[in-house]
Amino acid sequence: MTDLPELDIANLSAEDKKLVTLARATRARTGAAEGAAVRDTDGRTYAAATVALPSLQVSAIGVCVAMAVASGSRGLEAVVVLTGAGEVADADLAAVRDFAGAGVPTLVGDARGTLAGVARS
Repeated sequence: MTDLPELDIANLSAEDKKLVTLARATRARTGAAEGAAVRDTDGRTYAAATVALPSLQVSAIGVCVAMAVASGSRGLEAVVVLTGAGEVADADLAAVRDFAGAGVPTLVGDARGTLAGVARS
């Protein structure tokens, strides 16, 4: 379980609001358990939903990180995950940390896009 410090939603940047919108739309479109979006260090964004097939299970953050890596990205600036679980899995924070280093903010919210806090990789 991740301890989420309070998030000042009023001061969220336009770029971070875009990530929330992308994560929300992706989750809603697919009906998945989670929607996520990331922004890489070049400003490119990637959005994905949880993959839950009998032979393949990948979290939404895991898919986003894989997409960024496969696209040649060199790191991440921010991550948003919208989940019914209310927390970020340690494995997801580890994937962000492995790829982008420590301290990348992961904004966590519910399915409607209401943000609850921020975790750091």
